[in-house]
Amino acid sequence: MNYFSSDFKLGILGGGQLGKMLLFDTRKFDIQTYVLDPSDEAPCKIACDQFFKGDLMDFETVYNFGKKVDILTFEIELVNLEALVKLEEEGLKVFPSPKTLKLIQNKGIQKDFYIQHAIPTANYKRFHNLKSLVVDILDSKTKLPFVWKCTEFGYDGNGVKVIRHISDLDNLANVECIAEEMIPFKKELAVIVCRNPSGEIKTYPVVEMEFHPEANQVEYVICPARIDDTVAEKARAIALNVSKKFNHVGLLAVEMFQTEDDEILVNEVAPRPHNSGHYSIEASYTSQFENHLRAILDLPLGNTDSKVAGIMVNLVGEEGFSGDVVYENIEKILGWNGVTPHIYGKKQTRPFRKMGHVTIVNEDINEARRIAEDVKNTIRVIS
Repeated sequence: MNYFSSDFKLGILGGGQLGKMLLFDTRKFDIQTYVLDPSDEAPCKIACDQFFKGDLMDFETVYNFGKKVDILTFEIELVNLEALVKLEEEGLKVFPSPKTLKLIQNKGIQKDFYIQHAIPTANYKRFHNLKSLVVDILDSKTKLPFVWKCTEFGYDGNGVKVIRHISDLDNLANVECIAEEMIPFKKELAVIVCRNPSGEIKTYPVVEMEFHPEANQVEYVICPARIDDTVAEKARAIALNVSKKFNHVGLLAVEMFQTEDDEILVNEVAPRPHNSGHYSIEASYTSQFENHLRAILDLPLGNTDSKVAGIMVNLVGEEGFSGDVVYENIEKILGWNGVTPHIYGKKQTRPFRKMGHVTIVNEDINEARRIAEDVKNTIRVIS
């Protein structure tokens, strides 16, 4: 099929920042794009060929959108799975496949999949709702502390909470959830795997993630991870195995823990471009977004190596500010070598909302980390 400067139509479910960054590469290759998102202010709206407003969880909306395009992908997992199944049964190419998404969309099913396929992961228990978890704690069957996760509809630190006291469960939603053993770990790592339908598969270098202590959001992504080569090789091997077991096409971000004794445990996965790969736009030979595009179109995958060390800083809304966004001091960081801001196009800020990111590239990873700290302390996302 001729994808370039043709009548070919790529459909993207979700119009957020991931889609916007993916559209950079579709525009580079002149690939026609249709986007579906529930918001009139979706970041993708300015960059796609046609924008459709609609509910991503509504069967008819997703199904009818899929009938307009030649290949369908998504930048968010929270989409109507039944519609994707029907579209695929009718011959539409959907990547990643709904069969893969079904195993990932629910975190309880995802954890069960790891156990069934001997993929190392933290111990956990599944519960139908919060009330049944509370009963289990009161019966001394679930020990504190643990990590509570809702199995569906969590995002950007929402739907995850460390439970040290039973009172920490107050005000949490009474939904299906898991209680996961707290793992003492040295670092949180991630590996992005890209795979096309022909079976070509590549991994990006291992990155390490530093999290905000309150928001449970990634503050910094550091590439390459500051770990021993043997640990990095183990992490990449496990990520490859996870990808093969899920039989995914496109990108799969595999988040992991490096334990105190250097074992690797899989935390969770995302079948799409991912926050942990944003550094690749400036630091890699081929960005994660271009490789997602290459993968779903069954084109040769690009080089995943880094040209230079890269660190990403997430730009999130400051606490105490909600309303029309202002990027305070952005002109200062624009004058620094190796510093590139990406503004996502969201007009309204609120505490901890992801509004953009900044990439820092440098031959010296330690110098890049120092500059990243300066960036974090200089720019403020306020209203």
